Amino acid sequence: MDVATAGHRPHNTALLSSLLFLLPTAVLANRHFDIINNCPLSLNLLINSNFEGTLASGGSTTRDFPDVWSGVIYSDFNRGNVDTAGTVRAGFQGTNSYYYIVKDPKWLNVGIHVQPIDRAPRGGFCPSLECRVTAGDCENAFTSQPTTFPAPTSAPPTSPLAQCPQTGTVPAGYRVTFCPDGTIPNYQTRPNNIQPKRDPTNKCVDVQGGVLQNGQPVQIYDCNGTGAQKWVIKRGGQQIMLSGTGYCLDATSANPANGLQMKIWECLPNVPAQQWTYTSDDTIFLTGTNKCLDLTQGSLANGNKVQVWDCAAGNDNQVWII
Repeated sequence: MDVATAGHRPHNTALLSSLLFLLPTAVLANRHFDIINNCPLSLNLLINSNFEGTLASGGSTTRDFPDVWSGVIYSDFNRGNVDTAGTVRAGFQGTNSYYYIVKDPKWLNVGIHVQPIDRAPRGGFCPSLECRVTAGDCENAFTSQPTTFPAPTSAPPTSPLAQCPQTGTVPAGYRVTFCPDGTIPNYQTRPNNIQPKRDPTNKCVDVQGGVLQNGQPVQIYDCNGTGAQKWVIKRGGQQIMLSGTGYCLDATSANPANGLQMKIWECLPNVPAQQWTYTSDDTIFLTGTNKCLDLTQGSLANGNKVQVWDCAAGNDNQVWII
């Protein structure tokens, strides 16, 4: 028996090898991306929150990802945020060859155009998508990042979702262009006032007396154009810094009590009391808490100190305009 079995081993091995040779070889195809900066200024390129370098005006770069790759391509240019808040971004869901544009409902930092490469639009599939930073020119975009997608069918998906199905062995590639019209009509070069919704014209968040020292109170005061009212702020998570200084809005602790008054303190890295998030509904909350920047008792009187209070939907004392 041992001899007979041993005699069959070479034959079985040869047969198995022949069968494996006949099986189709799995090919992992890559999806190609051309990324172009048509803006008049250089910008940072971000992919899935990762910094991918700086693109000069008129510059371009390429990326190749597996065909099942999903993610977003965008920039934090012009008051956008690395965490994607305040940005317009090109999104891709590789499994079903979906693509789309997402915008922040309150701020369009830069226009973007997405076009399949070497695939002409046909029957509703493979259209070009575009968001321009002008009124009415960015309607076909999601206002938040989609997390679920419909199963593909023989019909194209409903806008703002688009699809360019794979043909043959090569998946569709894409050309992503920033500033498709070559302009940045809303370019921001200066710091901002932070103003209460109750009077977004005449009242500003102000460092009392313009004194730059640790612990100096933060208050409401008539807008006067001074540096005591100029803040570096954008959508998303950040330190809110008084422009041109090393001082930041500070809540004293990582979990302040209701009614604690705000102050400035030297900006320090990774201090929870200085980590704020400016949301798309115009509230500013201490990141990781339910405490919002609050206009104390709703008073617009000069000298009224700004405080934190439990965040509450619909509370105009917690709505701030920049």
